[in-house]
Amino acid sequence: MGSGNILWNSVKKYFTFGLIGLTVSDRYASIVPVRGASMSPTFNPQADTFMDDHVLVEKFCLDNYKFSHGDVVVFCSPINHKEKLIKRIIALPGDWIGTNTLYDVLKVPEGRCWVEGDNSASSMDSRSFGSIPLGLIQGRVTHVLWPPQRIGVVERRYPQERVSSF
Repeated sequence: MGSGNILWNSVKKYFTFGLIGLTVSDRYASIVPVRGASMSPTFNPQADTFMDDHVLVEKFCLDNYKFSHGDVVVFCSPINHKEKLIKRIIALPGDWIGTNTLYDVLKVPEGRCWVEGDNSASSMDSRSFGSIPLGLIQGRVTHVLWPPQRIGVVERRYPQERVSSF
């Protein structure tokens, strides 16, 4: 009877920690690996290494969709909903964006944003699939946590000369 009690207490403890971890990861913050070179040099600056950057993704920005130009965000791909992408917000709803590939100017519709990777040569982004719904965004990247020599804050930057808010 004593071993059953120990087992039950262990199960309750692990279940509680699991629920707390899931809640924190779902509602507040999570750690996400960055794969590929589309955000290089911001993330994974050395493509020849096998070590991916790991970043902190905060989710408080999802309340009322509080995003700014230059924010790096994690979102579900509009092409494959099972795939998560990490890109930088270049234009917000109502902005006019100059596209390099189309030599055109587009207005970002309400409820959507324009995202691009920092490495345009290897990035599948809004230049390929257009603006994305803000509802696809799952959080904002705030810090690089791994590898240790790259720990730091992710800076906001974007090509201001390509964006206009009339």
